[in-house]
Amino acid sequence: MSENSFKTTDEETEPNGGTAPQGAGGEALRPHAEDSFAAELAALAAADDRPRPERWRLSPWAVATYLLGGTLADGTVITPKYVGPRRIVEVAVTTLATDRALLLLGVPGTAKTWVSEHLAAAVSGDSTLLVQGTAGTPEEAIRYGWNYAQLLANGPSPEALVPSPVMRAMAQGMTARVEELTRIPADVQDTLITVLSEKTLPIPELGQEVQAVRGFNLIATANDRDRGVNELSSALRRRFNTVVLPLPATPDEEVDIVSRRVEQIGRSLDLPAGPEGLDEIRRVVTVFRELRAGLTSDGRTKLKSPSGTLSTAEAISVVTNGLALATHFGDGVLRAGDVAAGILGAVVRDPAADRVVWQEYLETVVRERDGWKDFYRACREVSA
Repeated sequence: MSENSFKTTDEETEPNGGTAPQGAGGEALRPHAEDSFAAELAALAAADDRPRPERWRLSPWAVATYLLGGTLADGTVITPKYVGPRRIVEVAVTTLATDRALLLLGVPGTAKTWVSEHLAAAVSGDSTLLVQGTAGTPEEAIRYGWNYAQLLANGPSPEALVPSPVMRAMAQGMTARVEELTRIPADVQDTLITVLSEKTLPIPELGQEVQAVRGFNLIATANDRDRGVNELSSALRRRFNTVVLPLPATPDEEVDIVSRRVEQIGRSLDLPAGPEGLDEIRRVVTVFRELRAGLTSDGRTKLKSPSGTLSTAEAISVVTNGLALATHFGDGVLRAGDVAAGILGAVVRDPAADRVVWQEYLETVVRERDGWKDFYRACREVSA
């Protein structure tokens, strides 16, 4: 089967050099990484004079620079997409340059999907070859399916075949993504073993196979909370190089991550971003980190932790929702009252146990903290 058998239809070219799906009715609410950062990717490609693996758009060095940020020789500023240890990104990028697949592992909210998308965008220029893992993900989502109208009319044929994102990536030498791998049933997971070990996908109905061309690889994500849901078989796990994405190491690092993402999301929603909101972002991050760790930041008071994860992603959601409240029902300045309800919803997942944890934290920590009186009053009001 030829390399071009499963290529997608052409896309319309935008005046700025980007692409838009045919029939797009307007600006996308959440553009793909390769569209949002097209200018940075183009600047990196123009400045990149290092060796590139077969069919890669950028060299491994340029991919890492795209993820971590930097300034190019011509003065172009590459914004960081991931704030964390450089070595983690270097290991992930190097893995994709080998014949081993990459598994990004971590607790919920550690940017696994975000990193996966940006890696695929930088390596292949296309982050859309995606399989979303759920308990109901069928084998066809990883292998292939059929156009049943053509199948009934003409029997098995290449024209009736519906390739999966993984099959398309194999045929085109691109990067496929599988999100939430451990949520996929074990027997469906194991369809990846032949793909990753033999680099081939048999099609017995046609007596053919699709062989992966150079440039193909796969990025999967899984979170630590799913251990035991559909644990990976040892045979499948050996096909992956596992990279663990940690929680942000310091409060400043987490504040930086939340601030950057809220600014990006806010721009897409036409929400104003100002330095006035930084204090509230720092408060949200402090609350989440202390409850997550079960210890106040000064190390003096032990705390009970709630049942939720209180991840960085949830902090981003709380602040974004607060910014929307401040914009549409306030004066546009993010204040304690705008984030209080979001924090309550994030912390109190179990109405019985988590509410007790939250009330104890408010009364023993927030109430006594200098400069937090307005925050305490706002949280008390929504918690009543």
